[in-house]
Amino acid sequence: MRISRETIVNISPQIRSIQKWKDTLTKSIDVAGTKFVYRQLGPAAGVPLIMLNHWGAVLDNFDPRIVDGLAATRPVIALNYRGVGASGGAAPLTVAEMADDAIAFIRALGFSKVDLLGFSLGGFVAQDIVLKEPDLVRKIILTGTGPAGGEGIEKVGPVSWPLIIKGMLTFRDPKFYLFFTSTANGRRAAKAFLERLQERKVDRDKPVTMGAFLRQLKAIKAWGMQAQQDLGAIRQPVLVANGDQDKMVPSSNSIDLARRLPNAELVLYEDAGHGGIFQYHEDFARKALEFLAR
Repeated sequence: MRISRETIVNISPQIRSIQKWKDTLTKSIDVAGTKFVYRQLGPAAGVPLIMLNHWGAVLDNFDPRIVDGLAATRPVIALNYRGVGASGGAAPLTVAEMADDAIAFIRALGFSKVDLLGFSLGGFVAQDIVLKEPDLVRKIILTGTGPAGGEGIEKVGPVSWPLIIKGMLTFRDPKFYLFFTSTANGRRAAKAFLERLQERKVDRDKPVTMGAFLRQLKAIKAWGMQAQQDLGAIRQPVLVANGDQDKMVPSSNSIDLARRLPNAELVLYEDAGHGGIFQYHEDFARKALEFLAR
C-alpha cells in the first residue's frame, strides 16, 4: 500500500482534446428495457474510463475540465443512474442496485474491461462494481467518497440539508457551500467550478427530480449503515483523492479506504472540501492520467 500526502502545485497538465465535454452529443442505450443516457468522448481505442457521479447529479454536473483532461488520452464515458436526468426508470434505493445497473450498462456497450472513476455516491457504486465483477475492472479512482459503514456517511442528509437551505436562501447553488471550504481559496474555487458547469448551452440534461434526489439519499444512508465490505479483496490499483476538510463524506473515510485497499495511493488536497478534485482540477487530471497510464 502506498499512501502519500501531496504538496499541491497548480501545474497545467497541458492536455488537448479535439472534442469538448460541453459539445459532446448525448446518447442513450436500452438496458433490459430501461433507457440510460450517457456521453462519450476521447479516442476510440483504449480502455474506457466510466465516470460515476454524486448524489443528485446529472450529466451536466461532471466538471468539464476534468472530463476534457481525461479524454485527451482515453475514451471517457459518463452516464446517469437509473431514474436520474433523462435516464428512464425509478432511481434505485440501494448502492447495490446502482452497481448492477452500471455493470449491465457496461456490458450493453460491449466492454469487457474498463477503468472506473467514482465521485462521492459514485465512489460507493465503483467499490460495489469491482467487488461484484473484479475481472471487469482494471483500475479505480475513488474521490470524495468512503467505504460501506464509513464514518459519518449515514449523516450525509442531516449535514447537507442546512447547507442546501442556505443555498436556497442566498440564491446560490448549494454546491457552493457543500463542496468547498469557506476560505477565500475555497470560495474562488466554488465560483469557478459553478461557472464551468454552465458552459454547455444546448442539449442540457433534465434536472434531477426531488423523488430521485430523496431515493438516492436513502441509498446513501443505507450504505453508511451497512456492514463493512472486504476491501482487501480489491487487488486492482486504486487512486483515492479528496479534500482534507470534506464535511459531507468526512476525509477520514479517504484515509480509511487507502489503508484498507491493498494497492492504493492517497492524495489529500489542502484547504479543500468534498469537491477537492474540482478545486484542484488541473493537478487531479494530471495525477489521474499518470495513474491510468502506468
